[in-house]
Amino acid sequence: MLDQISELVKQFGGDAIVNNPSVPNEHNEAVMNETGNSILSGLQNMAAQGNVEDIAGLLKGGNFDASNPVVKQLTDQLSGNLGQKFGLSSDTASGVAGSMIPNVLGSLIGKANDPNQPGFNVSDIVNSIGGGSGLMDAITKYGGQFGLDQNRDGKVDISDATAAVSGKSGGFLSGILGKLFGK
Repeated sequence: MLDQISELVKQFGGDAIVNNPSVPNEHNEAVMNETGNSILSGLQNMAAQGNVEDIAGLLKGGNFDASNPVVKQLTDQLSGNLGQKFGLSSDTASGVAGSMIPNVLGSLIGKANDPNQPGFNVSDIVNSIGGGSGLMDAITKYGGQFGLDQNRDGKVDISDATAAVSGKSGGFLSGILGKLFGK
């Protein structure tokens, strides 16, 4: 997942970082690396702290919501890191983070929800950030919104997992379970 995020950071980093006279050229690559690392580690930390509802809300439906609390938290975290690690002014660090976080996350979520984008999918995002931090509870809670209710009984449970693994359905849950069980 870090590779996909890094590619998106490079894609959007031209104006916000490389062509930004307030970011010293010798720091361009390191600032881009910090941006990618901050996004992934920030999402992982939020999941570990149980903030899965906001993360699920960010991933839900394929429409990026820049007002989601996850976006603000990641932007604030990156801004602080850039100031601390590279000596960027508060305005410069906030400007870089305020541009990069929404652009990268918006593109990542858009690509993950686009079936025509190989290498990007919601299950990879969930696996990269989830760990064992209550993510399954969030999947159960929001599963219907993600199309995980394989047998359409109104809840996401083991029967849906069985249907996904047995090949009677596909999609997001099948991808997660397939990776977990090596299918």
